[in-house]
Amino acid sequence: MQMPSRKKPTPQSLFPGKLRVGLGGEGVLRTTGQHAAARAVIEAAFAEGIRYFDSAVAYAGSQGYYGEFWQEHQQQRNQSFLTSKSAARTYTGAMADLALSLDALNTDHLDLWQVHDIRTDHDLLEAEKPGGALRAFMEAKETGVVRYIGATGHADPGVLAHAVEYWPIDTVLMPVNPVEVMRDGFLETIMEPARNQGIRVIGMKTLGAGHFLLPESGITAEVLIRFALAQGVDQVIVGCSTPEEVRALVTAGRAGPLEADEADRVAAAFLPHAAAFAYYRSPA
Repeated sequence: MQMPSRKKPTPQSLFPGKLRVGLGGEGVLRTTGQHAAARAVIEAAFAEGIRYFDSAVAYAGSQGYYGEFWQEHQQQRNQSFLTSKSAARTYTGAMADLALSLDALNTDHLDLWQVHDIRTDHDLLEAEKPGGALRAFMEAKETGVVRYIGATGHADPGVLAHAVEYWPIDTVLMPVNPVEVMRDGFLETIMEPARNQGIRVIGMKTLGAGHFLLPESGITAEVLIRFALAQGVDQVIVGCSTPEEVRALVTAGRAGPLEADEADRVAAAFLPHAAAFAYYRSPA
């Protein structure tokens, strides 16, 4: 497939709001039947200044929870950056997922639609075929149904690097945590080519679903979020289960990046645990 040239978006045209932290699709959003709890988290996020909202077809009830909220708060929807993802690898499957997302989210467009969870070279080849998913993403952007398109991955930095280098994407969503400072990590592999291509970098797996908290080393959720912000990413997203967790996320976002020496200390504390903590990677 011949790829079109990438038009670099200006910073002002991508993520809205002043905060560089967003609400991830994990936590209470990746459940079913927890409508009141999910609503409380979404309401708290918007009230605290978060404007980036993450979801995916694969994330249980996340899209439906947002849809219920936007139905009653259309003004907030218009002020927000709403994202979703499709793990389909065919044109037909991706288009079906897009229709499902728009309906569930109760919106007529997505601000960002992402090719979800690219793990292998086979995923890349399937998406790039003439009848592959990438054509659907490009077409959706061309027609204005989505504003931007992106790719996500946490299994293999080399595989995701191909999408960054050759796909006409606007964003890349990848793990950003102290584990990824290691040689051949996502930070080393992806950041420079993404910047060269004008691609915005969004960090995920910042807390490792809580596994990365090391109280004995003073490594709290706030420290990990601020560590991620110190890596030069454009946005960091974290799933939350309560309004209190949302407020903690916002507090970390407002505190801003760690100083370089503190970030180095955090990375050093993770060195003995790096292999175990990279649970989300594909087996070597």
